[in-house]
Amino acid sequence: MPERPATDAVRAALRHRERNALALAVVVGALAIAAAVGTSPAYFTAALVAFCAWMAWFVLTVIDWIRLAEF
Repeated sequence: MPERPATDAVRAALRHRERNALALAVVVGALAIAAAVGTSPAYFTAALVAFCAWMAWFVLTVIDWIRLAEF
């Protein structure tokens, strides 16, 4: 049993490259579309999409962390 199981589990959960890349691609894509449109509602929508992507990434990472941790 590791000495710091929660810390090791956090490191493992944060190393999920596909989840990280997908969240980054959604945020960058939304901001790129908003910049192309250039209106205030487009930037608001991009911010909302970025927030939703971040929240989904956060929840999935926490679920993975809880699954990996040996509390």
